[in-house]
Amino acid sequence: MLNVQRNSRFTTMSKNKKVDEYISQSKDFAKPILKHLRELIHVACPQVVETIKWGHPHFEYKGLLCNMAAFNKHCAFGFWKAALMKEAIVLKEKNVEAMGHSGKLKSLLDLPKDNIIIARVKEAVLLNEQGVNLPAKEHSGKKPEIAVPLLLKNNLQKNKDFSEKFNSLSRSHKKEYIEWIEGAKKDETKLKRIASIIKWVMEGKTRN
Repeated sequence: MLNVQRNSRFTTMSKNKKVDEYISQSKDFAKPILKHLRELIHVACPQVVETIKWGHPHFEYKGLLCNMAAFNKHCAFGFWKAALMKEAIVLKEKNVEAMGHSGKLKSLLDLPKDNIIIARVKEAVLLNEQGVNLPAKEHSGKKPEIAVPLLLKNNLQKNKDFSEKFNSLSRSHKKEYIEWIEGAKKDETKLKRIASIIKWVMEGKTRN
């Protein structure tokens, strides 16, 4: 590991007081891990900006680079674009778990060698400089089906005309009716509301 106390490059690194506070409030085992990771990130990218996002330290340079976090029994360290990094891709092709988040870190001995961490940070920097983005997440575009209360489902099964007209309603109108039913505490009240719903739906009316 680098002798950080003798390395003058750390004396000029730009620190965020909130990250200082995060480290100071972490468990004793976590403090040296977080401090060492922080210093190596600044060695790899002197222009890096520290911030707190989602409750733990993140490091940015032309976009998110990496993040670290401390928990009760371990620390975590990961890269925002880990899936695009060379080692992760090679390991994925070999069907081996990628290095993306470095596993559970319980001591400095669990960390990869300093030169490896620095190389990974530099790779993350290069991805951001080149404007390489993570692939967009695929969305089916379909909203989840609305859960139909059992009492209403029974009436839909018994009454074909009501079922056809109810199912032809928009998702929002169905939801309004269902929420009205579920707002009743007693089955007796629910049945009364269902009777009203059947009448209104058959008349082509919506709840509101």
